[in-house]
Amino acid sequence: MTTATPTSSQQAAFGEPNPYATTPATAAETSGFSIASLVLGLVSIVAASTFFVPVAGLVLGIMALKREPASRTMAIWGIVLNSVMLAGTVLVGLGFAVFGLAMLPFAFV
Repeated sequence: MTTATPTSSQQAAFGEPNPYATTPATAAETSGFSIASLVLGLVSIVAASTFFVPVAGLVLGIMALKREPASRTMAIWGIVLNSVMLAGTVLVGLGFAVFGLAMLPFAFV
């Protein structure tokens, strides 16, 4: 002999919103300035001596801070990486210039 027992289900009644339904995740819209700044920041680690790669990444990072508040972290990292590599390039260039000027009197001996 079988007995019927009521079971509790996790379904909502017809017409009522389902409290167990998950909401789909929405993707944040970015126009790519912050991603480009971060990528150029990583590329400038290798290509910092070109001077143009860190400058372009720095400009894109500053533009991304103003235009893309959702991807602020990537823009900040791009600005930091590009600034450090740009400062390193300028310091190395100044060091070479000072060394060259210091050795100039010995060039014609």
